[in-house]
Amino acid sequence: MFPLQLLALLFISTQRHDVKDKKRPAEEEELKLQRGDLLEVPRTLFTHFGIYLGGGRVAHFIPDIMPVISSDQTQIKQMVTNSRLLLGVLAKCGSVRVDSVEDFAYGSQILVNTMDKVCSRAALQGDEVARRAEKLQGHVPYSLLWYNCEHFVMYCRYGTAMSFQTFQFCKTVRKLLLSRRVAKVSAVLVACLLLYLGAVTTCSVLLAVQLPFLIWMAS
Repeated sequence: MFPLQLLALLFISTQRHDVKDKKRPAEEEELKLQRGDLLEVPRTLFTHFGIYLGGGRVAHFIPDIMPVISSDQTQIKQMVTNSRLLLGVLAKCGSVRVDSVEDFAYGSQILVNTMDKVCSRAALQGDEVARRAEKLQGHVPYSLLWYNCEHFVMYCRYGTAMSFQTFQFCKTVRKLLLSRRVAKVSAVLVACLLLYLGAVTTCSVLLAVQLPFLIWMAS
């Protein structure tokens, strides 16, 4: 962890504030937010999620390197920058924190309870949703695929920790990697490598065909 801490100190101490100019999102009254609402904020490559607690506050789960390298609560509570997010993903550490609606939205449009239309489970009562989010506040191990902000809000609102984004990503990777074309290409590459190295033996051939065979069977 020491090299990662050193990298974090370098990034955070030398960076300029990479907070872009924020346009204020619609006001709470215009959105008619209620305690326990599931909020979504579309980003460039992903969607960020949070649970509305009332009073203009949102609980959301984000990766953050700062708690690993500092115990200064003043620094930790500051708005999380892109460098902190990236290093938090690499370090697999994050926290469920409470920020204002404006900081959560970060200038983007807020969508409210759109998951209710696609989730097969009924949403819990608003107070119960918010209580779950409040109870989970603090530092939590972060995983980009297996426990991210979407897993957090899905557990709070529907009682099941799942992520449609993760499912779609894994489905796409499966299509790209676990295909017959990839199996054929890998078989050709392995054969060329064995011929180039002059290591064509019965044992090496049996070992070499395992990967193409497994890809072929999984495709």
